[in-house]
Amino acid sequence: MQRLRRPSSRPRGRPPLATSSPGGTRRRILDAALEVFSEHGYHESAVDDIVARADASKGTFYFHFPNKQGIFFALADEGARRLARTVDEAVADEPDALRRVDRALGAVLAVFARHRTLARLLLVDLVNLGGGFSAKLLDVHARMAWLIRDHLDAAVAEGSIPPVDTELAAYVWLGAINEVVMRWLHTGEPAKLESLVPGLRTLLLRSVGADPGGLDLERRA
Repeated sequence: MQRLRRPSSRPRGRPPLATSSPGGTRRRILDAALEVFSEHGYHESAVDDIVARADASKGTFYFHFPNKQGIFFALADEGARRLARTVDEAVADEPDALRRVDRALGAVLAVFARHRTLARLLLVDLVNLGGGFSAKLLDVHARMAWLIRDHLDAAVAEGSIPPVDTELAAYVWLGAINEVVMRWLHTGEPAKLESLVPGLRTLLLRSVGADPGGLDLERRA
């Protein structure tokens, strides 16, 4: 079993980051890792690359993260939380359940449009890595689907849409969003991801028995 180093046994060479809070240091390492993974891909990136970009020591890295896979998973978890937080903020002042569904859809695409690297991490990199990353992929996608299902359940309860299998519908919606965003990531088309919101909204809302035209949702595009 690897023995933990005592705090006083910091190796010579790099001074301690005494002026940085633990949270600030962790944030800097996460940001550096996201840049490195984005530029070189997961397999071609090394912990040395991340600590060099973050201007940190390897000891500091391993204080916050167990290994390269650990920080990759931390980035995926953070991305899922950011998505959930943005959706919650987007729908907070909307009393109508179906309009909350619409706002949630727009918020998801807006997050991916603003944070292309995050979109690639959640929708492309986790899929391509396979192997031991499959469980994390399923977890992240389940959390994303839950965002959709939660609002669809509310719309069913409100009577805005007929009773449907909201779990199945959520994964169908997630699959559609995934394909649209992946195409945008790989081809750059359309130039503005948000331009797809009206058409995608119409297709998805009709798939659960809603009438987008009747809700005058187009004015929110």
